[in-house]
Amino acid sequence: MATNTAAGSTNLLKLWPWVVVPLVAIVLPFLFDSGHAINLLSHMGVAIIFALSYNMLLGNTGLLSFGHAVYYGLGAYVAMHLLRSINDAGGEGLPIELLPLVGAGAGLFFGIIFGTFSVRRAGVVFAMITLGLGALVHSSSLMFTDFFGGEAGLFGYRDEAPSLFGVDYAPSRNVYFLVVAWAMIAAILIYLLKKTPLGWMANAVRDNPERAQFVGYDPTIVRFIQFALSAMFAGLAGGLFVITDEIVNDEAVNALTSGAVLLGTYIGGIGYFIGPIVGGTLVTFLESSLSAYTEAWVLYFGLMFIAIVMFAPMGLVGIVHTQYLNWKAGGWKGNTGARLYILLTGLVGIFGLVCVIELAYHYFRSWDPSAPFALMGVTVDATNALPWLVSFGIAIIGFGLMLFHGNPMLKRKLGAKSDGGKA
Repeated sequence: MATNTAAGSTNLLKLWPWVVVPLVAIVLPFLFDSGHAINLLSHMGVAIIFALSYNMLLGNTGLLSFGHAVYYGLGAYVAMHLLRSINDAGGEGLPIELLPLVGAGAGLFFGIIFGTFSVRRAGVVFAMITLGLGALVHSSSLMFTDFFGGEAGLFGYRDEAPSLFGVDYAPSRNVYFLVVAWAMIAAILIYLLKKTPLGWMANAVRDNPERAQFVGYDPTIVRFIQFALSAMFAGLAGGLFVITDEIVNDEAVNALTSGAVLLGTYIGGIGYFIGPIVGGTLVTFLESSLSAYTEAWVLYFGLMFIAIVMFAPMGLVGIVHTQYLNWKAGGWKGNTGARLYILLTGLVGIFGLVCVIELAYHYFRSWDPSAPFALMGVTVDATNALPWLVSFGIAIIGFGLMLFHGNPMLKRKLGAKSDGGKA
């Protein structure tokens, strides 16, 4: 009886994210008054679905795709055409709440078509095929203007479509709640799919396709089903994007969109279900906030991605989870100060590096490099040597203390603790 009670308590503890996250999502729009902030939250919800769909390929099946935006964008275009037809019919037709299903159906349709030949090979071959498909669809979006609308794209009006529940979706807050509802539905379905035999076989094909084939499963079939389902959820995200922005253009199918979902998924952590959720949210927030403050925001994304790949391949969630397990096992005892010292000196080094990058961007890309500009709240002249010397100095001191003082200090403490344990 005690064992059953403990098991029940453990299962309840595992359900807390599914309760806490929706509650936080419901409260968030009431904490912000600006429409921009609520629109940003809606974009985060769309990015979460998109990243979760991508992780079905990369994290669960081991398929690195450089063209996942194809299904996101095509789903958005098909959903937009239906929305425009509803507008032309005077608001008669499919309820706006079900429009994302049209995008999901389009994503599934194109996923089946392109998946029939792209999943026959994995690894580099698959990656190159998806890269070619992405370039093909993006170039087509600029050629076939009747369907894609050219560079200007297509427009539609969500408030002119009927609603199942009589909700007015002109206010961005109501749109946000619709995005949250679909994000929860998609997250639950993707999570449950991961726990099915198909999900387990996708992991087996990812880890050892030869052994999966030996026990009677065709790796190509498993990859194909995962690919099609992943495209379906990507199309669902595209349909939601149409509702949030009421416009879709060639950016929805370009390489930058595919790269953004790859960055978000990997930075968050492909080995954890919550990883793409964290990564998609973070990348959307940084893309919106950083682009308003610096022209070098794409470079910062690239540096972050390189750092994650080199030093933390399990992503940000993996770092937190590993450190939590280490702390729970007593690994932080006696060396917490050394860990915080490494974190602090690393942040100082990053601060100096950011200053150097901003100086370089202003110096090499500005029409007048000698024009003063604000750097971290201080007005500086990029043609003057002093800001460069100070910035390089901060970066060198921060990273130097981290690498040549903090790391050795932590290793000594860990070594002393290990020796003490053996003794």
